[in-house]
Amino acid sequence: MRRAVGDRVLLNVDCGELPEEDDELLGLADLLHIACGGHAGDEGSMRRAMRRALGHGARIGAHPSHVDREGFGRRALDVAPATLRRQVRAQCEALRAIAEPQGAAITHVKLHGALYHAATSDGAVAAATSDGAIEALGQVTLVGAPGGELEVWASRQGLPFLAEGFADRRTGPDGRLLPRAAPGAVVGDPGEARDIVRALRGRVDTICVHADTPRALEIARAVREELCAPSAR
Repeated sequence: MRRAVGDRVLLNVDCGELPEEDDELLGLADLLHIACGGHAGDEGSMRRAMRRALGHGARIGAHPSHVDREGFGRRALDVAPATLRRQVRAQCEALRAIAEPQGAAITHVKLHGALYHAATSDGAVAAATSDGAIEALGQVTLVGAPGGELEVWASRQGLPFLAEGFADRRTGPDGRLLPRAAPGAVVGDPGEARDIVRALRGRVDTICVHADTPRALEIARAVREELCAPSAR
């Protein structure tokens, strides 16, 4: 049983990435993943996101990425595993330094963008990024695509893993997310998002809504309603 947080499917939102983020949207999330400097975020944004997560009672996660602010962490980069390990460790340590004085625990880690996909398909990347996170934070729950190399690595190491689906993104025939630039890749209709959540039921442990998706708040409300419906329990 990989599920690490109760028995229901959890709503997660990535945060600390935009100058302004809707407080109601963040308040709907069970898990908040805070950008920690690789693709977005700095000390000020991490502190703000941490305060909001604590205020809403959400579980706090780190959201490290390739060190690629220009490309917002969405470009595939060829980085040696040892370097990836150091980069992820440094980002998670930066978030830990802000969390500890506030008595906050960082309970999970979700990679961002291109690094998320690389860890899904490449076992060396999965191991390097996870090792970096554990060195910084200790034993944590890993969040990632179901059936990928990150889940395989977590199982071998005895780490809890949450399989993730996306309410606001479409996938290709191979089950991977379509590139954001591809026609129809982003779902902007709350009704369609609910349909996606229904299709994902029983296959994932947590569902993501991105804060920068058009109509993100409406989509998150629809997802929350669907996850709380009697048929979802």
